[in-house]
Amino acid sequence: MQPHRLILGIAALLVLAGCSGQRTQAPPAREPAQVKAEILRLLPGKAVDRQGWATDIQVAFAAQNIEPTTQNLCSVLAVTEQESTFEADPSVPGLGKIARDEINRRAAKAHIPELLVNAALQVHSPNGKTYSDRLDAVRSEKELSAIFDDFIGMVPMGRTLFAGFNPVHTGGPMQVSIDFAEQQAKGYPYPVNGSIRREVFTRRGGMYFGIAHLLGYPVSYQAPLYRFADFNAGWYASRNAAFQNAVSRATGIPLALDGDLVNYDSIMPGSTERAVRTLGKRLDMRNPVIRDQLEEGKTLAFEETRLYQRVFALAEEAEGRPLPRALLPGIVLQSPKITRKLTTAWFAQRVDERYKRCMAR
Repeated sequence: MQPHRLILGIAALLVLAGCSGQRTQAPPAREPAQVKAEILRLLPGKAVDRQGWATDIQVAFAAQNIEPTTQNLCSVLAVTEQESTFEADPSVPGLGKIARDEINRRAAKAHIPELLVNAALQVHSPNGKTYSDRLDAVRSEKELSAIFDDFIGMVPMGRTLFAGFNPVHTGGPMQVSIDFAEQQAKGYPYPVNGSIRREVFTRRGGMYFGIAHLLGYPVSYQAPLYRFADFNAGWYASRNAAFQNAVSRATGIPLALDGDLVNYDSIMPGSTERAVRTLGKRLDMRNPVIRDQLEEGKTLAFEETRLYQRVFALAEEAEGRPLPRALLPGIVLQSPKITRKLTTAWFAQRVDERYKRCMAR
């Protein structure tokens, strides 16, 4: 080899070595004003009080250390538009009747006579109206939840009869679960006005906890569609539905692809766990180990378990092709507010359409 070629070759190797040793630099953090400016640009035209929405969304991202990428911002805006069309406390048609029907259903389940329920509702509340009248006039979930909080505290035996009977389980502009919000209250950046439940019905609280539910957990999904499904069905529901599909392919046992891997309220195995147990010898895993690893289904770490990897290996061997690692859960939505047949897949696809329009903006 000629000397100059040798020198050039060594120089090239040194350059490559230098490049390989450089770490990829994370993009510099954007200033709050920059994030707010992008949110204002991405908000749909019909949103009212755009500055207020931009501020509350930016603070929620910053407080939770979630990267405000365009993709993440559009994901939040798409869910919010689908759930409330950017109304902090959206009205629900016929909410009073929905609430009464739900009260009566729960009272019957608890063996509380309807006459006793009706008598309690005739008590006058602090504003002079009976609780029955207030129910008839209710227009939003925030109002309904406040009626129940008031009712439980004021009516004789109200806590005994109606504690836990509040039919409002989700609220705010992203319709986030109140139970979820109460579990995620640590780190909430605002003074709490009475309770976390009340905060959910504010724009700032609803967006904070909604963003936590949508983006506050790591995933390996290749498309945001599956996060949208998880927002409706629960964290990792799409990943778990794909695992259930693999179990079904490996065993030949039909399973509901609902993302529920374990009966957490019971030591008795559910349908998915029973199906996995039939693979025990091929997996070289005993039932207690199977149960322990299935319980990882609420975390990203489930994908690193022997159970997850071996089930997919067996299923793909049986099918002769790769299987998806995420599927839209096959769940029919159940709620007193829903008057037609809707599914988690329908919800996720509608949000995804809004997400794509946002990204186009």
